[in-house]
Amino acid sequence: MALGTALTRVYSQTSTVPTAPAPHPRRATLNGEEIRVSPLAPPPSRVRRAAAVVTGLALVGGALLAAPAHAAPPRPVDPVNPDFGPNVQIFGPDAPLTEIQSTMDALADQQRDNEMGSARHAVYFLPGEYGTAAQPLQFEVGYYTEVAGLGAAPGDVTVNGAIEVYNRCLGDGGTTNCIALNNFWRTLSNLSIQVNKAGQDGCRQSANFWAVSQAVSMRRVEIGGANLSLMDYCTAGPQYASGGYIADSNLPFVISGSQQQWLTRNSAVAGWSNGVWNQVFSGVQGAPDDAGFPNPPYTTIDQTPVSREKPYLYVDDSGRYNVRVPAAQTATSGTSWAAAETAGRSIPITEFFIATPDDSVKDINNALARGQHLIFTPGVYDIDRTIEVKRARTVILGMGHATLTSARGAVPVEVKDAAGVVIAGITVDAGETLSPALMRIGSAKGGKKLDPADPITLSDVYFRVGGPHIGKVTTALEVNADNMLIDHIWVWRADHGIEGFTNGVNGDTDRWNTNIGTTGVVVNGANVTATGLFVEHFQTYNTVWNGQNGRVILYQNELPYDPPSQADWTQPNGTLGYPGYKIGDKVTTHRLDGAGVYVFNQNDPSIVTANGFEAPQTPGVQLHHIMTVNLAAGTIQHVVNGIGDQVDNSRTGIPAYVVDYPTP
Repeated sequence: MALGTALTRVYSQTSTVPTAPAPHPRRATLNGEEIRVSPLAPPPSRVRRAAAVVTGLALVGGALLAAPAHAAPPRPVDPVNPDFGPNVQIFGPDAPLTEIQSTMDALADQQRDNEMGSARHAVYFLPGEYGTAAQPLQFEVGYYTEVAGLGAAPGDVTVNGAIEVYNRCLGDGGTTNCIALNNFWRTLSNLSIQVNKAGQDGCRQSANFWAVSQAVSMRRVEIGGANLSLMDYCTAGPQYASGGYIADSNLPFVISGSQQQWLTRNSAVAGWSNGVWNQVFSGVQGAPDDAGFPNPPYTTIDQTPVSREKPYLYVDDSGRYNVRVPAAQTATSGTSWAAAETAGRSIPITEFFIATPDDSVKDINNALARGQHLIFTPGVYDIDRTIEVKRARTVILGMGHATLTSARGAVPVEVKDAAGVVIAGITVDAGETLSPALMRIGSAKGGKKLDPADPITLSDVYFRVGGPHIGKVTTALEVNADNMLIDHIWVWRADHGIEGFTNGVNGDTDRWNTNIGTTGVVVNGANVTATGLFVEHFQTYNTVWNGQNGRVILYQNELPYDPPSQADWTQPNGTLGYPGYKIGDKVTTHRLDGAGVYVFNQNDPSIVTANGFEAPQTPGVQLHHIMTVNLAAGTIQHVVNGIGDQVDNSRTGIPAYVVDYPTP
């Protein structure tokens, strides 16, 4: 379909549960040859370079654009018809279903394999009903695609059909080696799905499939009519999946299947089946009991200690666009919208600066200084100086996985000591010149005390070092502010990609020396809570937590695949390797629930890491339901502080668990 047809705006005025695969390491093959463990490297024939154009649907607004030298003056925003740019598609219920279906199919075809591409897209549905029993609306969600309803509540937009993610099949011309291990970067939110799989084959009719891994969120979604499956069991094996996130959703029976670690927060489920290493539930009505951990491998927390739902775009009864900013809550369970409107405040769209990749950082900072909030429309932004967020309660919202790429070594985002700042829905990329950080929160010297009832919040914020291009950063995320909330982030030093990456099982020493990510996350602030913390492949510590009274619910980590030798993976004091999660030596209070550290020493399987976790030995520091696992190569001698079994090549895919540390 031509772009002029595919991406024009359309406005309206008016169970049987399959058996899951056995627990497995994150291993995969390409055309019969074992090449790596998740996230799986895309085969060369499927790699899309950053400026690629996919046949049949041109990429618009996705290329890297240099910022103009001058700052743009304030520009008005039409509250009824805001200009979100060419990569935002808005449908109304009066749009012909055939047009919606063909547009979504074309977008899925473009983005299905576009893992390293620069295209970014958002698709929104105005309040109403889409699809019918006789003609359901069924489509897939590909890379860098956001799909959301524009109602005030999830029930205001109903899709009769299915919204799905399937495995990518990477062998034999796309017919075998079908996995979800690198199904990253996509979003579904604020709508209802009445599942109708009419016209699909028997297996596909058994569930709505959402076969994903990291950097994927499902929020404010209600699903009925069939099961929800977090794996795709209808394609050829091995059908692996690992890592994902659901929040604020009302779900049917869920088939977890091959998912290795997963967090479901503040939701309701009709039932839950299966799991591999650790399935974590926080404030989930209907969550399974976790008695007997690790068999079954569930971690259940009755109430989420601190939560704030992600901001969302909606259209009010007068047809005006607004952003709803949910309030922070404590000790909660279930959805935020079950009984009434989600608590919080609404900000008219006219109070936002709607940025495009043509806008300079000067334009953006001028808008923030004027007191405007900020929306990043879909695209890739070159950030050559720091975006400075100084004003309390500022909201920054990305659409369609908007991506901020550091240029000339800049720190792309700094948040000053300002209560209530919310940043959501953006990806921050390292550039080819070393940056000291990709995002800093709060003053490094210790700023003013912030209101714990209105925490600085990150929601669905992803950090990437390498992949589509070489990246270099010292610390990806530095948190200095107190009373902060981190709600689902993925901090990834890429283990595969396009430039500077060798995708075979040997010879990846170049990546170690060129794709630089020294430390993933450093938390210095006190009373920081994280719900859904995914950090992978950094060259020393993946996470260092120095602040007092930290609380983390689900932590997932893979140690770096590519240290060339043991010498490269040994601390200056002689300790073998770096733990995947380190709690600072002076910390006296900390709680971690549901965590895993994985090892796959791809370059040298003889490499040894002493401990997956390292923590002060004090009663106030508590680790609950933690594990380590060997994926295919390498050794972790202990789970935490010399406690827990060794995982090595003799027990590939078999975790070592510690139920509680210290032992009660």
